[in-house]
Amino acid sequence: MKSPYALIVAGLLGLPFLSVAQQQFANTITAADLEKHLRILAADDMEGRETGTRGQRKAADYIASQFAANGLKAIVKGNNSKTGYIQPYTLYKKTWGDFYVSANGKRFTYLQDFLTNGLLSVPTETKYETVFAGYGITDGTYDDYANRDVTGKAVVLFDGEPKTADGKSVVGGASEPSKWGGPNGWRAKSQLAKEKGAAQIFIISADTPEAFKQMLSQRSALQGRFNRLGLKAGAENVSSVGVFMISADMGASLLNTTPAAVAQLKDQLAKSDKPVTSAQKGTASVKAERKDEQVESSNVVGFIEGTDKKDEVMIISSHYDHIGISADGQINNGANDDGSGTVSVLEIAQAFARAKAEGKGPRRSILFLTVSGEEKGLLGSEYYADMSPVIPLAKTVCDLNIDMVGRVDDLHQGKSDNYIYVIGSDKLSSELHKISEDANQKYTKMELDYKYNDPKDPQRIYYRSDHYNFAKHKVPIIFYFNGLHADYHQPTDDVEKIDFKLAEKSARLVFYTAWEIANRDQRLVVDSNKE
Repeated sequence: MKSPYALIVAGLLGLPFLSVAQQQFANTITAADLEKHLRILAADDMEGRETGTRGQRKAADYIASQFAANGLKAIVKGNNSKTGYIQPYTLYKKTWGDFYVSANGKRFTYLQDFLTNGLLSVPTETKYETVFAGYGITDGTYDDYANRDVTGKAVVLFDGEPKTADGKSVVGGASEPSKWGGPNGWRAKSQLAKEKGAAQIFIISADTPEAFKQMLSQRSALQGRFNRLGLKAGAENVSSVGVFMISADMGASLLNTTPAAVAQLKDQLAKSDKPVTSAQKGTASVKAERKDEQVESSNVVGFIEGTDKKDEVMIISSHYDHIGISADGQINNGANDDGSGTVSVLEIAQAFARAKAEGKGPRRSILFLTVSGEEKGLLGSEYYADMSPVIPLAKTVCDLNIDMVGRVDDLHQGKSDNYIYVIGSDKLSSELHKISEDANQKYTKMELDYKYNDPKDPQRIYYRSDHYNFAKHKVPIIFYFNGLHADYHQPTDDVEKIDFKLAEKSARLVFYTAWEIANRDQRLVVDSNKE
């Protein structure tokens, strides 16, 4: 029981007793403790915490150990009816199986002889007649498809477009590329070929073996986007029509001719204002197999039970996964993204746990949720919100989500180190927005920056972290964020670059906001829809 003297002092200061208490517990969130946790979670031995890896599992175990050390309840039910902190879930990694093209007695393989610009599925080897269609352009009087029926066939095209002697586009008439030229010309060509009925599309994207090797080295890393993780097996939006980026040598095999003949044909077309007349043909067989590999991952959940309003639950969240190890072997430690948010959750959890231990626990229950899979498409929070909420969403009052705090972004360099971007606070609840503003004005006095709360902002940050999987279910949210910087998704996102005093202040703002939400008489009203 608090002494009468303390109550008198609180009254003299003009503060309600609860304000004194919450400041006492907020002050247990310290820069030193945030740094202590982050030096563990963002260490090299966590191997970048990529979803489904040993490093991610090691990070999950550390978070669970901290929840246990602070006395949070373990409420995730396992198959053996025991409860724990780990919420396991299965992801399905969509990868290529057999993926090759055979033509003119040669077999060409993915990532060695060709790349693809899109997903496709040809599960069994299928044979096609190949047809040469020049640059693959139909525009005004220039028509590479005139008198050519490519329905059900594989078309072979040159990248780029024909130009006049002074370097202007034959089609567009200007020095700038037309829609058929430039780095994205393949899109217009592919769309047209599909409209013409082509079954496969091969674009000769490099004239020499050396140039093609250079293209492979530049673009191969981007092919990783086709090794996707998802929550459902076999669920992909795939086409049976592929768009292949190939070398001139492979193009020659597809057309049953020689690389020299292809080079001569390219030279002729590049200098002509007339479309293709060559009737070069051949055959090719394609197999593009997609398969699922199971990947095991997990969220980590800790729980503090409330008192008279314990059936209403507030979530405080972050994601603890990052992007792992780069192709060149460098570890992406993700200190800011989102080690900073995760250690903030740990510190806020210990503050509320200490309050509860001293008889000042929250009226509403609080669920501390650290998720994986964020970097793969918000998958851990999607699993929780859409498939397996530990507490029904109908009982969930709000989600306060922390992602990338404790860094000064490029927009604030030299201007302010006392700010936080507040995103989404007014989108579903006007009360939540007011609570946030009041908590800051009374306690932390930070600059609340609403730049990314603007639905017209091109970065669309509101849709890019885990809070969104709650907002889409009309659960009010706030997303706390310090902005982007040059170390984003780079091996240089390290602990040494974190401003722990800024991270401390940000975490305390979340704590003060959460304290008010947890202890107010009425549940937050959902009265706004500004998405």
